[in-house]
Amino acid sequence: MSQDGGSIDLDSSLGYLLKEASSALRAAMEEVLRPLGMTITHYSCLELLAQRPGLSNSELARGAFVTRQSMNVLLQTLERDGLVTRPDAPPVGKALPARLTPRGRERLAAATAAVRSVEIRMLAGMTDADQSAAFRALQSMTRSLRTPVG
Repeated sequence: MSQDGGSIDLDSSLGYLLKEASSALRAAMEEVLRPLGMTITHYSCLELLAQRPGLSNSELARGAFVTRQSMNVLLQTLERDGLVTRPDAPPVGKALPARLTPRGRERLAAATAAVRSVEIRMLAGMTDADQSAAFRALQSMTRSLRTPVG
């Protein structure tokens, strides 16, 4: 990978290729979500709430890879737009668990179809075995990077 021991050969760096793939995926997702008036973070938040109703602001922020402050602003917007609902007062502690409204589910269905079309395009040309191997490899890389060193 390294040409002189101190630099990384970008043409053979798996990390660089992963970043390039991530950027291409993000751009493709933004392209299909933009006409729906959504960002990737909007979509991620709605998808998380559909799969795990009642998540708190902090849990949504972690799941969508944004700060709590950014998620709070997004949730206020989604609530104002009638896509999510939160109680006026926290049922327990300080967390205001969010839930999708019927309108939120409707918007999510359109966004999910758009995002799924990007994933299908991304996987075109890969066999089921290739897809399974890629999935396992990415899971392994993620686990390795999240395992504390030492």
